Amino acid sequence: MSWAFKSILLVMMTSALACGFLHHVVPPAVLNFERLHIFLFNLCSGGTLLLYFTEGRAALSWRTAIFLMLSLAFALCAFFHWYLPALLLPLILGVLVEQVRIAHFGSRFPRALFLHRERVSRKFHQAALLCLSLGLFLSSPVILNSEYLGWIIIEKLTLDTFFLGFSFPVSLISMAVIFTLMKDEILRLTTVLKEAAFWIINLGVIVFFIFILADMFTSQVTIATLLFFAVLLVLYLYWHEGIPLQQKAFLTSGIAFLLVTSITGIVYIFFSFSSADTSELRYPLLRIHAFTALYGWNISGLVVISRHGDFPLQLHSPAVILLHWLTVLILCPLGYFLPMFAVLAVFAYGWLLALLFFNQGRVDEHLTAMQDENLAVSPLDKRRD
Repeated sequence: MSWAFKSILLVMMTSALACGFLHHVVPPAVLNFERLHIFLFNLCSGGTLLLYFTEGRAALSWRTAIFLMLSLAFALCAFFHWYLPALLLPLILGVLVEQVRIAHFGSRFPRALFLHRERVSRKFHQAALLCLSLGLFLSSPVILNSEYLGWIIIEKLTLDTFFLGFSFPVSLISMAVIFTLMKDEILRLTTVLKEAAFWIINLGVIVFFIFILADMFTSQVTIATLLFFAVLLVLYLYWHEGIPLQQKAFLTSGIAFLLVTSITGIVYIFFSFSSADTSELRYPLLRIHAFTALYGWNISGLVVISRHGDFPLQLHSPAVILLHWLTVLILCPLGYFLPMFAVLAVFAYGWLLALLFFNQGRVDEHLTAMQDENLAVSPLDKRRD
């Protein structure tokens, strides 16, 4: 990855976090930066990295470069409520994503998702691209209905809620990275567990979203709990089957962030349906949930795919992981309510990204030797199409 592209990602991701705190400066009634906060990280940064990683080139292709520019345009149009161009842009973006997916996986219909012989890592990868393209294609009719037609009215299905869905492709590509860095299946049970994790996570999130729209408490708790155990399963598999490379500690930390996200999500559901006034607890909990999902879990996979050709790095450094947790779990939630901590959070996060994107570190000979031994089963740098 070029220095220029890393710099663009650093600016976009830091700006995304900063937008999450701009309510301290500009009242949301005047300009609500929350939407830009979500777009810059999930679609602009995450979507671009997903395409860049899929194409596997040293430099940005013309498709990925156009995706980056048009996703920024889409983000600005959605932020300023310029909905007429916002109807067209996601359709173009969806076509670009589908072109990349078909070129990489060789099929318009994603039949490989249903094949037993297809690796689970590749299933997660293709699912991430599919989820991104479908989300983009659906954006136009959702905007059209929400802002112009009003044919379908669902209280909880706002545009902001829909746009949150762009975080799911980022989550799926992070899962793809984790399963890519596991050993080949030896036991039949391990193969079954990996396949089960794939379907529970993908179908579970979709069903969970439907239950949220339907305002069904018991069903939400049931699916959220099932997803929590699916994350525990992924952690167990990666702990025992993960190849001991430098990425492992950083990605394990990312899964731990996802566990925190799962737990806070379940607790938030209970608070939401509680008859007692839990607003003082519920809102801070929601902020912790959002920050750990976006800037804890999702950033873990994005960093690894952005630097997959640069390892070994010092991402397993306890200091880097500690800075990540301190920033996401303490400074960011406090910053949402206290301006002083917001400034500290942005600076800490910018510093963290600078370390993750630009640090060369010292080569760890022990882990390098292990990586060389496992190249045959770690296709991060040797993709098979």
